[in-house]
Amino acid sequence: MPNHFPKKSFVSVTEATKKMEHYCAYQERCHQEVVEKLKGMNMIPEAIDKIIGHLIQENYLNEERFAKSYARGKFNIKKWGRNRIVRELQLRQISTFNIKSALKEINDGDYLDTLEELAQKRLDQIRETNIQKRKKKLADYLLYRGWESHLVFEKVNELI
Repeated sequence: MPNHFPKKSFVSVTEATKKMEHYCAYQERCHQEVVEKLKGMNMIPEAIDKIIGHLIQENYLNEERFAKSYARGKFNIKKWGRNRIVRELQLRQISTFNIKSALKEINDGDYLDTLEELAQKRLDQIRETNIQKRKKKLADYLLYRGWESHLVFEKVNELI
């Protein structure tokens, strides 16, 4: 009778460490991502702790560097506001200290310019004629992207 269960492959701590070094060197990672990846490789908690310790010691893994890189990338590429960036970093269990440090990567002038650009671009796409509905659509869009409510309502009232 054939065995229908997939064979579990066992990875040594040394192999797993090498894989994680490559994983972290390719792109900034947070601790949570690395732990999940190691759990997926069926590593035991002691091995996970040992590998994480090695990655931190060898500077492959650095939460502050990850948080800064993440904040810059999401702001510059996806045009996310501070609230969304904070929420996403919290989901990745990044410390408050590192989140505050990451937000300093965003220049206030660039932040307001980006909000202006994003709001104007979205407003040009809204085909609604009712002024209240136009305002709501624009505000909802900006709030969803994580822009602070006081900035959003100020911008909406300025543009419409």
